[in-house]
Amino acid sequence: MGPNGRLVSMLLGVVLIMGLGAWAAVPFYSWFCRTTGYAGTTNIATAAPGEVLDQYITVRFDANIDKDVGWTFRPMQREMKLKIGETGLAFYEAVNTSDRPITGTASYNVAPDQAGYYFDKIECFCFTEQTLAAGERVEMPVSFFVDPDIVKDPETAKVRDITLSYTFHRSKPSSKAQAALDVAAPTAVN
Repeated sequence: MGPNGRLVSMLLGVVLIMGLGAWAAVPFYSWFCRTTGYAGTTNIATAAPGEVLDQYITVRFDANIDKDVGWTFRPMQREMKLKIGETGLAFYEAVNTSDRPITGTASYNVAPDQAGYYFDKIECFCFTEQTLAAGERVEMPVSFFVDPDIVKDPETAKVRDITLSYTFHRSKPSSKAQAALDVAAPTAVN
C-alpha cells in the first residue's frame, strides 16, 4: 500500500472512531447522569427506604412547557415539607387547550444539582409519554422520597430545600398511542 493508501486508511479510521464516539455519547451521557445525579438527574426506585430521619426537607414544584405543545401545565401544590426518607405524593395538572390530540413527554431535573443523586422517584408521569385529547384535563402523580444518605454527603448535608422541575415537550405519539388516536378520530361523511 502506498503513502496515499495509508493516509486514506488512517482518515477512514479517524472518521469511523469519531462516528462511533458520537453514536455512544448520548447513551453514555444518560447513564452517567443517572449514576451520578449530574445536572440534577434523579434516580428511580422501586420502594421507599426503610429509614426515615427526624429531619425535614422542603420540596418545591415547578412546571414549564414548550410553546408549541398546546397545553397548560402546573403543579397542584407549590411545595411540600416532609421528613427525609418519607414518601411524598405530588400532583401536576395538564390541560390540552387545543382542538386536537397532542402527545407530550416531560423532561425533569432537580436543583440544587448535587441533590439529584438523592432524589428518588417511585412512580412518575415523566416515565411515559402523555397523550391528551382536545380539551382533556388530567392530574398526573409523582411519588418520591429523598434518600437519607443526603445528610452523610458533605456536599449535600446542609441541603434542606429541593426544587423538582418538569418541562413538557411535544413529541410524536408511539405507534400504540397513534393507533388509539386513529381509532378515536371522527371520520368525515360525504
